[in-house]
Amino acid sequence: MNLPEHETTPTGANDVTPVASQGDSCKAAPSPFDALKIEALNASVVETLRTVFDPEIPVNIYELGLIYSVDATADGHVDVTMTLTSPMCPVAGSLPPEVETKIKAIEGVRDAKVELVWDPPWTPDKMTEAARLQLNI
Repeated sequence: MNLPEHETTPTGANDVTPVASQGDSCKAAPSPFDALKIEALNASVVETLRTVFDPEIPVNIYELGLIYSVDATADGHVDVTMTLTSPMCPVAGSLPPEVETKIKAIEGVRDAKVELVWDPPWTPDKMTEAARLQLNI
């Protein structure tokens, strides 16, 4: 699976774009109402991701650039693709389930799945400017 590179805005903030659905590109685009639901759900997911911290680094996982994609659907399904700073990270077994549990608790989410990937590998350049400033990098 090819994952999109983590994009940043000029201020360095992560830009995770909501995706209406995965799979067949011939599916109809979401209605304007559904697009608004997806946008609101995506914003709620990102807000929640900013409450999850790597216990070894005092920066949330979103600002660290550990979130590669957030794919929400209008009917409340959310898929998150994420990585960790290293395959040897001691929270490899606990952080993805924590993320999934927190996303499932969001109003409007019917189901959530978190996929942990190692390609592309995480590098410090995936951090936002705010994370770099907080870590004095």
